Amino acid sequence: MTIRVLIADDQEMVRRGLRRILESQPDIAVVCEAADGVTAVEMARRFQPDVALVDIRMPRMDGLEVTRLLAGPDVAAPVRVVVVTTFDLDEYVYPALRHGASGFLLKRSGPALLIEAVRAAVAGDSLISPSVTVRLLKHVTGPGPGQGPLTEPLTEPLTEREIEIAGQVAEGKTNADIAAELFISPGTVKTHVASVQRKLGVRNRVGIAVRAWEMGYARPR
Repeated sequence: MTIRVLIADDQEMVRRGLRRILESQPDIAVVCEAADGVTAVEMARRFQPDVALVDIRMPRMDGLEVTRLLAGPDVAAPVRVVVVTTFDLDEYVYPALRHGASGFLLKRSGPALLIEAVRAAVAGDSLISPSVTVRLLKHVTGPGPGQGPLTEPLTEPLTEREIEIAGQVAEGKTNADIAAELFISPGTVKTHVASVQRKLGVRNRVGIAVRAWEMGYARPR
């Protein structure tokens, strides 16, 4: 299956570079480009890409609003959005994740991580890199248990096992990693992750990570 990608960035040179990297892969095709946020939303709705790479700072509409319109909780047919930013601690990245983004990528991350982010988004196993994403989540939600911002109580509380798994997702671990550590099958982990996602009211693993850091479920490194 070919992964269809939208690239939204106001710099033509950046768009050209991203396209060259992605189209070097036989399973990825860039189906459309946009130089501003309004066009990005229009293109996404017209071409229905599998993944949208969205820059944070764009004219007419920023990447945060684009993410909300394409991947937000009220979107009937959400697009998997990977936010692209220049800065590790860009203040817009955290709200973008809360609006449904599947992950974020630094522009200087290199070709391998870009390709990995796109494939992870399609697989539903959002890119949560311990060296990048988790560090950002720790920065914006607090360094440890009980120190993150207050969140609304859950209508259906997590079980002890779900709390444990949510914390490990927030630490950047894959289902296989979690299964090996807890001595359970990857299928069981997947079932727990789906339950956690439903109870927390988030769309993907990044959403789980955000809430887990907020609620003190993740262990600081």
